[in-house]
Amino acid sequence: MRGGGPLSLVSRAGLVSAGGASLAFVPLILASLGVLWAAALPGPDPGIRFTDVTAKAGIAFRHNNGAFGGKYLPETLGSGAAFLDYDRDGWQDILLVNGADWPGHRMRRTTLALYRNNHDGTFTDVTRSAGLDVEMYGMGVAAGDFNNDGFPDLLITAVGQSRLFQNNGAGGFFDVTAKSGLGGHNGFSTSALWFDYDRDGKLDLFIANYVKWSPDQDVFCSLDGKHKSYCTPEAYRGESNWLFHNRGDGTFEDVTAKSGIFDSSSKSLGVAMLDYDADGWPDLFVANDTQPNKLYRNNHDGSFRDVAIEAGVAFSEDGKARAGMGVDVADFENSGYPGLAVTNFDGEMLGFYRGTPQGIYRDLALTTAVGRISRRSLGFGCFFFDANLDGLLDLLVVNGHIDDTVRNINRDAQYEQPPNLLIHTGRESSGYDGFYDAARAVGGGFAEPKLGRGAAYGDFDNDGTLDVLITSNHASAALYRNDQTGRRRNWIRFQLAGVQSNRDAIGAVVRIYYGSHYASRVVKGGSSYLSQSELPVTFGLGENTGVDRVVVEWPGGLRETVNGLKPGSYLWTEGRGAKKIIPPA
Repeated sequence: MRGGGPLSLVSRAGLVSAGGASLAFVPLILASLGVLWAAALPGPDPGIRFTDVTAKAGIAFRHNNGAFGGKYLPETLGSGAAFLDYDRDGWQDILLVNGADWPGHRMRRTTLALYRNNHDGTFTDVTRSAGLDVEMYGMGVAAGDFNNDGFPDLLITAVGQSRLFQNNGAGGFFDVTAKSGLGGHNGFSTSALWFDYDRDGKLDLFIANYVKWSPDQDVFCSLDGKHKSYCTPEAYRGESNWLFHNRGDGTFEDVTAKSGIFDSSSKSLGVAMLDYDADGWPDLFVANDTQPNKLYRNNHDGSFRDVAIEAGVAFSEDGKARAGMGVDVADFENSGYPGLAVTNFDGEMLGFYRGTPQGIYRDLALTTAVGRISRRSLGFGCFFFDANLDGLLDLLVVNGHIDDTVRNINRDAQYEQPPNLLIHTGRESSGYDGFYDAARAVGGGFAEPKLGRGAAYGDFDNDGTLDVLITSNHASAALYRNDQTGRRRNWIRFQLAGVQSNRDAIGAVVRIYYGSHYASRVVKGGSSYLSQSELPVTFGLGENTGVDRVVVEWPGGLRETVNGLKPGSYLWTEGRGAKKIIPPA
């Protein structure tokens, strides 16, 4: 345990750093590097509008963090959400994770919530009939077809025992936690993802863990030495993340130690899959809170090596471990090399890393609008997506502080904070920052302050635009429909189905070429924060009426090419090419 005496959020609210050093000179240091803290200028009309359709869609969910005055650490972290097509009817459904009241303070029963898409813009709560009416202190969700039967299964992380629910293919789930070998792994688990790290066609499982905490190990932290406040993670020891290998018989082997993943110093909140060295094998980036981030390079033999320091992503540009929360990976520059976005505490800015052929990353936040926009926010969920279908990846970040007493410590800090919708202009080469915040411009109350935590995207109405789902801590979830305005932009969308590769094709890379344009997307689980976006990949085409060539690189190594596709949705089965999907009714 670090430090002595009471610890509190004051150490991360602008007065004292994780190491005890004053942060008062950070703005001066950054100013000396030529960073100007002026607000970013408004950009052009993004060409989209977001409409809050939560109530109209029938989503009636409110997160319960169990707060009763005890100021338990998990209460600050919220929970996640997922878009998934659990019944394989061609429409994205919604899963929302919930917390619970603490033992000794139970006043209500709260559970997971599964909403089935009705194909008309509304959803039906099917939690009970699907067998997910389960009470647990849930944190995150990862959806993946671990048994390759064609239906996505659910891993729900938790404070205590995380749970694995197998899809029965008939609209329901059953708990296979003990049977699968995942039982007996109690922890403070946060984000998780499915990925096939050994490329054997079966999805393996990574679970991130935060700190060693339980109600009976709770530490007293205080701002004034009298009244309890929420502790920072420095008050607790870290806990190793877990890696489970899929045996292919419905069970998993804990390979944490022999894989090289074991590290009890980590305090992990976010995880994302990437192939940072372009060798065709999936690597992992792990966002840590007040500890160095990890970049686990796949050694192709079932083991990993942490290369975060040499890759330049372990620390901030000034050599400090930041409060990493959420993370996403994407080729946002259309260069062929994956970049990274990592959300951090207020005053620390977003980590916004450019990928290079050498596998070395450079944080662009200091010298771009991304840093100026994110400096005063405490970020959690984040993801890259082409919000306005212009062919460039934009970035959504949801924000919110951990304790309302922050107002008494830092006048500039807000408890509830608006999200940032960073629209990509593609004008970096001319010296322009390249991004501007369009959260207010898209309307629909999207820019209203929230205690934002989880975030996911998915096209729930099958119109080609990517809609947004946001969870808030101890508050209601919000669903925003994305609508184009003005001149309509085209899109092309691919749902991939593995045959030799894992059924969900997680890890597959899709590349499109049209005219002088190039773009790539990866089929990925996890990322963001405690959440998962839909598995189909969508490319905006702007006003282009088709693509010249599409290449899919499957996780198992097969490479397929199709020429001359028109806009629309396609099902691409490994080894069989792409077939246009008739919009489902």
